[in-house]
Amino acid sequence: MSRDAEVLEKLKAIVDPDLGNDIVSLGFVKNLKCDDAGNVAFGIELTTPACPVKEQFRAAADKLVRQLPWVKNVSITMSAQARGAPLTAGPGLKGVENIIAVSSCKGGVGKSTTAVNLAYSLQKFGGRVGIFDADVYGPSLPTLVSPADRQVYQNPDGSIHPLEFHDAKLMSFGFVTANQGGGPAIMRGPMVTQVINQLLTTTDWGDLDYLVIDFPPGTGDIQLTLTQLIPITAAVIVTTPQQLSFVDVVKGIQMFDKLKVPVVSVVENMSYFECGKCHEKHHLFGQGARKKLVEQFGIQNSFEIPIIPEISHLSDAGTPVALVGGDIAKHYEAIAESVVREVSRIKFGGLARPKISYASGLGVVVNTADGKVSVIKAAELRRRCRCASCIDEFSGKQILAPESVAESVFPKTIQPMGNYAVAIAWSDGHASSIYPYDAILKLVSEIGVAAQAPA
Repeated sequence: MSRDAEVLEKLKAIVDPDLGNDIVSLGFVKNLKCDDAGNVAFGIELTTPACPVKEQFRAAADKLVRQLPWVKNVSITMSAQARGAPLTAGPGLKGVENIIAVSSCKGGVGKSTTAVNLAYSLQKFGGRVGIFDADVYGPSLPTLVSPADRQVYQNPDGSIHPLEFHDAKLMSFGFVTANQGGGPAIMRGPMVTQVINQLLTTTDWGDLDYLVIDFPPGTGDIQLTLTQLIPITAAVIVTTPQQLSFVDVVKGIQMFDKLKVPVVSVVENMSYFECGKCHEKHHLFGQGARKKLVEQFGIQNSFEIPIIPEISHLSDAGTPVALVGGDIAKHYEAIAESVVREVSRIKFGGLARPKISYASGLGVVVNTADGKVSVIKAAELRRRCRCASCIDEFSGKQILAPESVAESVFPKTIQPMGNYAVAIAWSDGHASSIYPYDAILKLVSEIGVAAQAPA
C-alpha cells in the first residue's frame, strides 16, 4: 500500500456527524502530499467556513496520521467549499450562500434578539454574516446594534450600501427612517412589501455565508412575499412557554412547511428563571411546549433561553450578548451550531429520511435508508396519532378511543412535513395526523412486519 493510501485509510475513521459518511468518501481531503522524509500535508475542505466541528476534525486527523510509524510531520489546511451558484437573480443577493429566516407568529417573544445573536454566533464560527430587519412597522435592529455610522448611502451603481457593526452587514427600514427624522411607518400592505423587496434585493450584501432575516411577527403578506421572492434555506422559530404561544408556533411551522422552507430549530425564549441562591429552575410561564413540538413535529433541535436580565440590558444598549461571550452567549452558540449542521444536512444529503407510502391490501410501507422494508397496519398507525384531537395537550392521555378506528381505514394522502415528519390525511376524515420519522421508526421496531417493497 502506498503512503498516500495509508494516510487516506487512516482518515476514513473520521466521520462527518451530519452527513453520516467519512471525510475521504465525501471528498473533503484535498491535495494530499507525502514525501520520503515523513512529511504529510493535505487540506480538509468542509461544507461551510462556519463548521462547528472543524477543530475536532483537524485534531482527529493530526492524531490519526501521526499513528503511522513513518510520519514525522503533519500539516493540515482547513478550508471551505467554493461558493455555489447564486441563490437568486436579485442583484444584491448574488453573493449570499444561505438565507436563514427567524420568525415568530406572536410579537414580544424575543425574536429579534434571537436573530441578532444567532447572526453573531454564526460569525464566531467563522461565517460571513449579514442581518436584515424585515419589520417595517416595528424595526428592532437599530436598537439591538449600535454602528458608529448610521447613515444609509446609495452606491454609484444604484445599490444600497449596508451599515456594519463588528464586521456584520446590516440593513433595516429603521435606519432609513432615522435618516429622515424618524416617525412611524404608515403604509398599506402592497407598499410595505415593495419597500422590503427594494431594501433586501438592492442592498449590496457582498459575499455572505449566512444572511439572517428577522421576520416581522405573524403569517401575513410580508412573510409570504419574502418566502416567494427569495429561496430561504431554513427557518428558526422563536416562541415562549405559554399555551397561546404554542398555538401560534404551530401556525408558523405549518406556514413554512406549505412554502417548502424547512424549520430546523425552535427556540423557547423566557423559558425559566434560575434562582441565584438555590440554582433551582422556576418555569414562570409553564412548561411542556418544547416536548409537544418534538412529539408532534419531530423537530430535533429545540432550545431553552432562560430569563436573564443581562440579555435585556445589553440588547437595550445595542450590544449583542454573543459579542460579550460567557455562559449567556453559549445559549445562542448552541442555536447557531444546530443551524449550521442542519443546513449542511439539507444541502449535502445528510438527511436519511425513510420513505413512507401506502400499498392497498398491505398497509403503510416504510423504506429506511439502509434498504430495509417494513409494513405497519394502517389502522394501528391511525390509532397512534398524537394531534390535539387524539391526545389531551395537558395530561398527554389519549382521547381517541382505539376501538373507534375501523380496520379498513387507510391514508388518502401522505406528504413530508418539513425535515423530520410526515403528514397523513385519513379516509375516516381525520386530516391532521403528523408523525415524526423517529416515531414511525419506533413503531416499526415495535409492531412492524418485515416485507418486500411493493411493485
